Amino acid sequence: MEALSRLISDTKPIQTPDEAKKAAAAIGAGFAYGLAAIGPGIGIGYVVGKAIEAMARQPEAAGMVRTTMFLGIAFTEALALIGFVVFILLGL
Repeated sequence: MEALSRLISDTKPIQTPDEAKKAAAAIGAGFAYGLAAIGPGIGIGYVVGKAIEAMARQPEAAGMVRTTMFLGIAFTEALALIGFVVFILLGL
């Protein structure tokens, strides 16, 4: 808690409109990335849940289901990485 109060007390207030614009852009970009991460998070949870359900119903097909699950996770995670790149580009 002390570190947080030191961080707040050491920051200088925004004085120019350019600084305010940069701060607003950084906050907006962070908010946009947060929203961009929600979708892939839900998607990965859904993919894994359905894969577990499929493996429980047909254990003999577990290898194929697991491979397909990892492909789905990789493609879904790519969406989060694209959101991160957009976050970086908007923040600059």
